[in-house]
Amino acid sequence: MKTSHFAIIELKQGTPEWLEWRHKGIGASDAPIIMGENPWKGVAELLREKRGPARDSIKNEAMIRGSLLEPEARRCYVTRTGNEVKPACLQSNQYTWLRASVDGIAANGNGIVEIKCGESVYRHTAQHRCAPDYYYGQLQHILAVTGFPSLDFWCYLPDRPELLTRVVRDDKYIDRLIIAEGDFWKSVHQNA
Repeated sequence: MKTSHFAIIELKQGTPEWLEWRHKGIGASDAPIIMGENPWKGVAELLREKRGPARDSIKNEAMIRGSLLEPEARRCYVTRTGNEVKPACLQSNQYTWLRASVDGIAANGNGIVEIKCGESVYRHTAQHRCAPDYYYGQLQHILAVTGFPSLDFWCYLPDRPELLTRVVRDDKYIDRLIIAEGDFWKSVHQNA
């Protein structure tokens, strides 16, 4: 599928080919790092990674559990919303280095869901009815790639109520994000 904003790249997430594709661009999970919103990783570390060979990130127990729960979470999202979604790799048509591996895109290409299955994100979302700040850049990056006005943020843990929040596009933030990511991408290739 190709739209005016993005193309769907036919890759299976988690494969070596997918890792290489991600490495050759800026993905949604890179956005909070570039914007200084990620409390666990800094820009210098991301720059070293992007200048080095493609490799998978080290996953802790919570990340592994979240990955294992994701298919179940997606099925529950489909059941609750009626939106048939599947994972996809998206690439901006305007900036080919702007990429996103999404947890679910609607079959008609008109909707996106980002799925989180962690305890702390679930607690925060239940308490505040919004995604944690450290995911803001990731979510806005996805909206920048797609051009969509919003996306669904779906928190799932077995035996707990599912949480669905709508994340609205923030054009002012996205303007700053694109500039910061463009500058970062240029620095990846300087003195590499």
